[in-house]
Amino acid sequence: MSDKFTKTALLSVLLMAFAPEAVLGQAIEKKGTTPYVTHFIFRPLMSLDIPGLGKATTLEAVGTTQNMKGEKMLDKMSARCVALNVESGPKKYIDGACVLTDSDGDQIFSTFDTRDLDKSQPQMDCGTHIITGGSGKYKGITGSEPFSCIAMPALAGPGGYFAMDIPHNTTWEIK
Repeated sequence: MSDKFTKTALLSVLLMAFAPEAVLGQAIEKKGTTPYVTHFIFRPLMSLDIPGLGKATTLEAVGTTQNMKGEKMLDKMSARCVALNVESGPKKYIDGACVLTDSDGDQIFSTFDTRDLDKSQPQMDCGTHIITGGSGKYKGITGSEPFSCIAMPALAGPGGYFAMDIPHNTTWEIK
């Protein structure tokens, strides 16, 4: 029995040394450009509405991601964001922060600003996420994610919920 255990242990060590992807799953690249879409449902949490002066609404957004090239990076992750939507005179913007979580529990954190537009990508006309860090396999990640906003059909029922697809064109690096 000890001979069988030794062979099994040796095979495991060899697999980890020469083919870690076969044991641990698809490896994450250290840098790249990834197009993905987040399918979001937005929920208004609280509003401050002063007629004729302005309105501020806090929003929670939850959804899932879909890598548009079929790759593992930024695919099938859970997304959760908190945002502040401000409308006051000519000022209209949404700022916030998001966390993406993969099936291993590893996370990517980003902030976003709808006033920050990447003029080199005019189709990404809704704002930019800035990736500020991550945990687990994403530890050390940074990057930029210009995005666009595609309104979806209205959701049934009360509460002011709404749906949106948010395509991103992400450039990232893990150091």
